[in-house]
Amino acid sequence: MPKKRRGFFFSDDFEEEFERLREEMERMMGDAFKITGETEKSMENKPFVYGFSMRIGPDGKPVVQEFGNIKPKLKGAEDEIEPLIDVIEEKEIVTIIAEVPGINKEEISLKATEETLSIRVDNAGRKYNKIVKLPVKVKPETAKANYKNGVLEVKLEKIEKKSDSEHKIKVE
Repeated sequence: MPKKRRGFFFSDDFEEEFERLREEMERMMGDAFKITGETEKSMENKPFVYGFSMRIGPDGKPVVQEFGNIKPKLKGAEDEIEPLIDVIEEKEIVTIIAEVPGINKEEISLKATEETLSIRVDNAGRKYNKIVKLPVKVKPETAKANYKNGVLEVKLEKIEKKSDSEHKIKVE
């Protein structure tokens, strides 16, 4: 019977419990390889990245967003990682926040249209790629980007009329 001490449960045999957890992790990794169709050898130097975020949208309905380079419906892991993105619509601007750790700001390539933001990073260690569909039309030429501690923030002013221009954004 586990004993409760300082908010944690300790079993009488810690090593036995730890071994049970290790076996469970191995089973889960085996399941991940089955889902992706990969072998341990083929994934040796690639990161496994998969996750999702859940939030309530402006209409009150839940919004689930997947990210990473492994998707349960696909076979195999991709070289490019889809970063976790959050889009915040304010009165006059739209802010896009992307988690892209492990890179330098000079490696980030951003392109904006009135309806989308393209985020691309291609370096030796990490590759990120995501096209974000914006909730409203924006002025691409007003874009300002900032990268700090693995978090990219892009701000774009909203507009009413449409143009087909694309604008390259400098990361500060």
